[in-house]
Amino acid sequence: MLGRGERRQRAQDALDELRKALRLALGAAQATRQAAQTTKDQLEFEQAVMRLGLAKARLDPEITELRGRPALAKTWDKVIAERDELYARWHPEGPERLRRLVAAAAPGAAGSPWHDWLSKVGEDTGGVAPAMWRVGTAVVEEAPREDEFPVAVPLLDRAHLRVNSAPDNRSVVDSLVETLLLRLMSYFRPGLVKVHLWDIGHLTGSLPNLQPLTSAGLLTVHDPTRLDDLLAELAGHIRRVHAKAMREGETSLRSVCVTKGERIEPWRVVVLFGNGERLPDEQQRELQRVARTGIDAGVSLICVDVPLSANSPLETIAFTDSRHATTSMTGPGVRFRPDDAPDGSLASRAAAAIAADLVARRGKPRTFDDLLPEELGKLSSKEELRAPVGFADGVPVEVVIGDATPHALIAGPSGSGKTNFLYAMLGGLAARYPPSELELYLLDFKEGVSFAGLAPGRKDPSWLPQARLVGVNVNTDREFGLALLRFLTEELARRAEAAKRQEVTKLAELREAEPEGHWPRIVAVIDEFQALFGGRDRITQQATVLLEDVARRGRSQGIHLVLASQDIAGIEAFWGKPAVFEQCTLRIAMPKAKRVLSETNNAAFSLPRWHAVINHDSGVPHGNQVAHIPDASAKGTFDALQARLWAAGNSLAPRLFDGAHQPLLAESPDFTDPPGPLLGQIIDVECRAATMALDAVPGRNLAVIGTATADALSIMESITFSLARKHSPGSVDFSIWCAVPALQERVTRLAKILTAIGHAVDHRTDESIAKLAPASGERPRYILFFAVDAAHQWLERKEPPAMRSGLDDLRALLKNGPANHVHTFGWWRGVGRLKDTLGFGGTDDIGAWVALDVQGAELNTLAAGQVIDWAPRPKRAIYFDKSTHSSPDVIIPFDTVESE
Repeated sequence: MLGRGERRQRAQDALDELRKALRLALGAAQATRQAAQTTKDQLEFEQAVMRLGLAKARLDPEITELRGRPALAKTWDKVIAERDELYARWHPEGPERLRRLVAAAAPGAAGSPWHDWLSKVGEDTGGVAPAMWRVGTAVVEEAPREDEFPVAVPLLDRAHLRVNSAPDNRSVVDSLVETLLLRLMSYFRPGLVKVHLWDIGHLTGSLPNLQPLTSAGLLTVHDPTRLDDLLAELAGHIRRVHAKAMREGETSLRSVCVTKGERIEPWRVVVLFGNGERLPDEQQRELQRVARTGIDAGVSLICVDVPLSANSPLETIAFTDSRHATTSMTGPGVRFRPDDAPDGSLASRAAAAIAADLVARRGKPRTFDDLLPEELGKLSSKEELRAPVGFADGVPVEVVIGDATPHALIAGPSGSGKTNFLYAMLGGLAARYPPSELELYLLDFKEGVSFAGLAPGRKDPSWLPQARLVGVNVNTDREFGLALLRFLTEELARRAEAAKRQEVTKLAELREAEPEGHWPRIVAVIDEFQALFGGRDRITQQATVLLEDVARRGRSQGIHLVLASQDIAGIEAFWGKPAVFEQCTLRIAMPKAKRVLSETNNAAFSLPRWHAVINHDSGVPHGNQVAHIPDASAKGTFDALQARLWAAGNSLAPRLFDGAHQPLLAESPDFTDPPGPLLGQIIDVECRAATMALDAVPGRNLAVIGTATADALSIMESITFSLARKHSPGSVDFSIWCAVPALQERVTRLAKILTAIGHAVDHRTDESIAKLAPASGERPRYILFFAVDAAHQWLERKEPPAMRSGLDDLRALLKNGPANHVHTFGWWRGVGRLKDTLGFGGTDDIGAWVALDVQGAELNTLAAGQVIDWAPRPKRAIYFDKSTHSSPDVIIPFDTVESE
């Protein structure tokens, strides 16, 4: 058993061992900590050296002091050794390799010294920009001068550029930016790069050597207090370009240009000179949005002392003193120096040469022929219609009609060039799309013949193959406009039914699902369309409903409206009904046009002659494109194109409706094989003849009512000639009666014509008219009774012994004749006189009537109680058949004299 002293000794020994172990552990921990601290100090020292660069680090007092510490001295030696090793590998090939890379990425004016390209005009590059643009030279710190290499930055279609200046080096920064802009302008054909300049500190005077570019519109200097306007303009441009790219099936303007092989939109370089302070929040957010989305739309920013951190490619040049800088392309260890800029006078002359070349190019007259493609009729309208209508800086400006911009609204006062624009648009479309892809329905409510030449005429037998209907001088025939809208609605229903059958929703899908069908895009052009809504009547009500329907549903079925007007301010029919105008997203404003663009868009007020604002964004300012419209209506322009198109293939002639001329009976398609008596031409799209069925049923007689002698005679003669043509000679009997001496010469001529054809004619002009034979069923008999009321003096006489008058016999003939194939066509010179002839209840024996110069209120009793909305006008009539009509048709009496 151990004693107390021995136990104490053992405890003391164990405690000593523990203390020894703890001392070893603490020593090891301290050594580890010191090693970690040394490593941390070395890394921080190395980072500080790398951040400053070796050249500056050698002169930095703090670095010099730290280098006195042994551990950090080793780090300094290590950095020097690594630098020497890297430089040893870099020196033989590095600078030359960079020179080759820049030369390949920045060819020609993009990378050569300015002596090689200044004052030379660039060429068309097919819409593709170099990958890089030279901005200066650089050298690795402490390397010899011969190791300098060029520095280039990406810009157009690739990145933005940020420049941070140093105190008192604004002139160096200006020279850097100016030289870079001259490179851009000199590389491309003038007009492909446009510069916008904004300087927060200068109203004028920024980059003065580039000011000659302003005369050609290549440089726009913006008010320093109106940055909001510039950013809004850029945002609108970006939206418009993105929409154009999407229509082409691409995601960026660059890809569209590569696909087409040409630049369809100029690049826009926006130079912003700030003061180093952040812009106001709203402007900063808008600038960030422009930076984020602009590259894909061909917009590049050069921001000098404007804080910018966009989620898009952005290169930086940060000046460290008045002449030297670092760049994000080369890193902090490389000293960058901008290239020496050309003398100010040389730069100014170079800018003037670029501007002069563009002015000279514009000076070349852009004609209607420049709107036409090399090959005619080669495009498909499956997705949309597009055609150039004019030029901006020599670049074609297109109108696009499709699902995105389904309908167009055009406005311009008299003499502003509206009709010329329509011809330019129609010519551009017709030259690109064959009749199988495009059908045109053209209507002009003016007193003129703007579209008459598009249909065959006596002097020119050609027509526009795409035209299916041409209506001119329709200023008093609003019914024709209503008929066109009805036709479009019916066609819309036909296409909608086909789409439903194929389970598709758009025309492009329908054409894929049913390729054997005939599904061209339809464009209906209605000039002075507001005339259609000029009255507070049934036509206005119906036209409003139909137009809204076509405007709303037409986009998906390929039916498009082009509505033109001198001034749309007075269209009361659409007050409170904006559906039509909201669908007209394509807006065209001629000089001084009002209200066609948005309320805040006054671009049309300052337009020169022969120009137009083309806007695919419902008229908002950012959608404006100003185009010069070439002369499209002079001899040798549109007419020459029409002759070429007409001669190229067989197409059906369009139907022509000319409100200023009576149609010839002999030229009516229905006159070839008349279905019945022809009364006149119905005012509708088909230009059909009005006729009536002559069944053997009561009431199949017709009354012509009114005092318009010439029109009444035309209608009576049309009935006679068409019935004579319908029946073979000798198969029917005609009775031609007239009690008016002044008409007897013409009526006698009519009887002679029937006799010459071979028909039997009972011709009476005296009291024998009152001796009427009863209806007989042996063979058809047609009674043409001219001015019935003039014979009342004879018809009212009662002959003994029966005391029966000729009027009684006429009433019996009207009542019983149709059942026995005896039909009467009588002309009464007033509604009251007709009623006197028919007597009480006799109106049922007149199943159809044609009214001439008779007010609608007088006709209500003849129309089964309907309210007749009719105001008489020359050479027009209304036709109502109780058995077929719900409302009267407006007809035009045929010209029968010329037909003879």
